[in-house]
Amino acid sequence: MTASTTARTATTEPGAPVRRVRSRRRIRVSRVLLGALGIVLALIWVFPVYWMVNSSLLPNVILQNSTPTWLPFGGSFDNFAAVVQGGTFFPALGMSVAVALITVVCCLAFAFLAALAISRFRFRGRRSFVLAVLLIQMLPAEGLFIAQYKLMGTLGLLNTVVGVSILYIAAVVPFTIWMLRGFVAGIPADLEEAAMVDGLSRTQAFLRITFPLLAPGLVASGVYAFLQAWNEFTVALVILPQSSSATLPLWLRGFVQQSASRATDWGQVMAASTLVAVPVIIFFLIVQGRMTSGLVSGAVKG
Repeated sequence: MTASTTARTATTEPGAPVRRVRSRRRIRVSRVLLGALGIVLALIWVFPVYWMVNSSLLPNVILQNSTPTWLPFGGSFDNFAAVVQGGTFFPALGMSVAVALITVVCCLAFAFLAALAISRFRFRGRRSFVLAVLLIQMLPAEGLFIAQYKLMGTLGLLNTVVGVSILYIAAVVPFTIWMLRGFVAGIPADLEEAAMVDGLSRTQAFLRITFPLLAPGLVASGVYAFLQAWNEFTVALVILPQSSSATLPLWLRGFVQQSASRATDWGQVMAASTLVAVPVIIFFLIVQGRMTSGLVSGAVKG
């Protein structure tokens, strides 16, 4: 009996269709259970954000009630108006945006060149440099506060965008180099060599072939640098002691302290927290599409 005859005999057994139906049902049930688990986890993750936005739309009298209000019926934007009209939000927003942009641009530039050097060239001290990048990440930030404060004070960079941006760049660049190194190492150098055989120069081959494939890595590294610069609190607290030069995390802390001195207005605190989170959400909505398109184009070109 041949193999094909055996296969036909097995598929024509009386119990074979039943087993296939049962296996399909088990697969469907497992998919439904996994989907339900994913929905539950997503709701648990989203609930704190929803509660923050919901509380920002309700007056403080309702928030102090022992019975929670799940939906903001009858709510308003009065808390947001009170926060914005305080006159300190927009300067803090401008400070955070400037620091984040400088940090992202400089980190990507420095880390990109360093990752190329580590991945594409063999030079003396290469392994020591990679090891130093990892060791720098292990240094506790709190142990550097005194030295950083004295250095920035000597250079006259306290309470300035440049001063805090320099420290953010120095803190974020090592890990960004490590991230981009993996992306660069994943792109074969043979692609550039093949393009050079077709008549392109090394620079043209890099810009037309390698650089587009690195777009997802650059976006991911930029997201990391942006989050580090936007949410950082302790270094900014040391380097930016004046309230007029505060970033949004410092502004939010000061806003909570002022509110606590006259009985905490949780509606305004939640509104201020929502305003701090909105730029990050907008940034992710923009970057997510570009990251997906970069991944797709990189797969097609590769």
